[in-house]
Amino acid sequence: MQKILLAEDDPNLGELLKDYLELKGKFEVVLVEDGDQALEAFRKEEFDLCIFDVMMPKKDGFTLGKEIRKVNENIPIIFATAKSMMEDKTEAFELGGDDYITKPFRVEELLLRINALLKRASKDKEEELADKFEIGDYFFDYTSQVITYKGQQQKLSTKEAELLRLLCLKKKRRTHTRRST
Repeated sequence: MQKILLAEDDPNLGELLKDYLELKGKFEVVLVEDGDQALEAFRKEEFDLCIFDVMMPKKDGFTLGKEIRKVNENIPIIFATAKSMMEDKTEAFELGGDDYITKPFRVEELLLRINALLKRASKDKEEELADKFEIGDYFFDYTSQVITYKGQQQKLSTKEAELLRLLCLKKKRRTHTRRST
């Protein structure tokens, strides 16, 4: 089950979002009321995605997002706020935000945005972790930069290993896409 950190200072909206995401999105949601609590929770637990209200007490969502980016530069962050000025949106994306949703919003739309970001993040993580490939009778270990064919091992240069990994990932994506359709 994927885990979401939700920082929202409005208790009614926070509980509504938490309940909806747990019920409809089937996520585990940790709800906190301010930026300090969110940063503390982030340091203690692992999360797959963060949703930060921009205007919160103690630490606003933008400051929180900047601090989270220092700890984890890849975690998807959605900023949720009543601020709709272009300058605010620009700041959100410049701080490393992945999405920006203006209040009031439909929870169904938030769920769609969450699913899209998590799908992209899991694909990136899958590629990052992919280091062993079977190619017909060949076995390629990217980490050790060795390709094996019928028990015979050949050490590859770094450039050769990176190129072969890139081709393997591309083939894997193409095969996965064909199976999905």
